[in-house]
Amino acid sequence: MTDKHRILVLDDDPQVREWLHKVLEEAGFDVSTADTAACMRSCLAAAPHALVILDLKLRGEDGLTIARDLRRQSSVPIIMMSGLGDETDRVLGLETAADDFVTKPFSGRELLARVRAQLRRTTELSMPRPANGAAGGGPRFGFDGWLLDMSSRTLTHHGEPCALTQGEFALLAAMVQQPSRVWSRDQLLEHTRGFDIDVYDRTIDVLILRLRRKIEPNPAQPQYIRTQRGAGYMFAAQVVRA
Repeated sequence: MTDKHRILVLDDDPQVREWLHKVLEEAGFDVSTADTAACMRSCLAAAPHALVILDLKLRGEDGLTIARDLRRQSSVPIIMMSGLGDETDRVLGLETAADDFVTKPFSGRELLARVRAQLRRTTELSMPRPANGAAGGGPRFGFDGWLLDMSSRTLTHHGEPCALTQGEFALLAAMVQQPSRVWSRDQLLEHTRGFDIDVYDRTIDVLILRLRRKIEPNPAQPQYIRTQRGAGYMFAAQVVRA
């Protein structure tokens, strides 16, 4: 399999950078590497990248802050790495803005599976889906001033863009198309996670939390994405097809 996507790796350990560069390049990817956030920003400004892999712990810098800042500016998929590996770090990384999280040490095979899963999701979400079998762009769904465009893979509120991760978009897209349906976590996982990597049940709770923070008038008292205790989640807003 030959991939032409460009991937950026941010890690302050030169041995880790070199190994990641080798694994990704041998898999057919174009690879950029950076050891600081400033270097990463320069690489991103110089050329478009399909995905960013960054370390959670960097000398003198906070990977969570870097990911959060990057997410505000771009919807590029982010895979975070950490040597700590406990649940707190994993959830915190996902809450911050990451699309996936991998714990060191990991194999090249696992990394490539996660990278390809993210790129595949990006490609699938960016493909126009004709409405009702008609030719043209994908459908759009509106609720309370929000507009989710399936073709351009964007969310806006009264015309103002709202950046979503790949997982957030996939989750919201599934729910708005079937409002009032009660979704189990397993059902939502099918729409947001790849089958060739291990799934993480708490990921759905994290994505729901992040979406609520972005779209709910009061995230502490959600009106749109409601919890159905013992069953899952339901999208309760009145949705219109635009």
